[in-house]
Amino acid sequence: MKVAITGASGLVGTALVPALRAAGHDVATLVRRSPAGEDEIEWHPDAGTIDAARLAGVDAVVHLAGETIGQRWSTDARRRILGSRVDGTGLVARTMASLEPRPSVLVQASGVGFYGLGGEPVTEASPKGAGFAADVVEAWEQAAGPAREAGIRVVALRTAPILDRNEGPVGRMRLPFLLALGGRVGSGRQWWSWVSLPDVVRAYLYALESDLSGPANVVAGAVTNAEFTKALGLALHRPTVLPLPALAVRLAFGQMGEELLLGGQRPLAERLTQTGFAFRDTDLDQALAAALAPREEVGHTGPVPDEGGRR
Repeated sequence: MKVAITGASGLVGTALVPALRAAGHDVATLVRRSPAGEDEIEWHPDAGTIDAARLAGVDAVVHLAGETIGQRWSTDARRRILGSRVDGTGLVARTMASLEPRPSVLVQASGVGFYGLGGEPVTEASPKGAGFAADVVEAWEQAAGPAREAGIRVVALRTAPILDRNEGPVGRMRLPFLLALGGRVGSGRQWWSWVSLPDVVRAYLYALESDLSGPANVVAGAVTNAEFTKALGLALHRPTVLPLPALAVRLAFGQMGEELLLGGQRPLAERLTQTGFAFRDTDLDQALAAALAPREEVGHTGPVPDEGGRR
């Protein structure tokens, strides 16, 4: 297929682009500047513009771009987080619907934050939860409506936090743990879900090449924060005896800390596994060891940008 991808410079994008090419697909990346070659397409989601003519002939679009949610949710940050997802997705979906012939599939990034907080197992059939993250995911997925209405297959990959040495929960916790300042967060009883970057890449390839549609959870496992903390300490060969009190989390991170760090959820990858996808990295200790290895040791190439995939 000829695949166009937004957010190609982000954590997932820098791993997915070479994987797509290795699988035999042609890849064009959407960039927020003048294109440097035939494999780049200019777009400016903040301004609502995209070079639709350069998208002609594309078979599929992977939409990854968006402001990182892992920051304190100030009023301005909330606006950026929501706007980057809704505006960008809406622009991509409307443009795809206007093309002739139309691309066959849109695979969009999404998040397990849709389910809100709680310790009970949840699947794609579970209702939307409460909270800012849940509201963002709902609006994010709804913004792809024009593509669905045009008969394009739309897949929303609700991805758990990705294990990575520089980004996500491991990236933020690595330095304190290396300084022997690591410990459980709050009570440590809240559930933390996780998935490896290689499995995320495989899930995107699967979504493109199968007939999967609708939301699908991309999560390899879930453990309590105390269990995650112990596993990370062992992987880094550091003690984990300095807990981060819930009050300190609330003071430092506000609602973001309440939902993403202190809140728990146990999403299950029911749709992916029922349709034949199998996660390869299901052992947390082994997945952490691989994630903490220098990227060149695990075959990762490319820049290390922010999680939003901005260029």
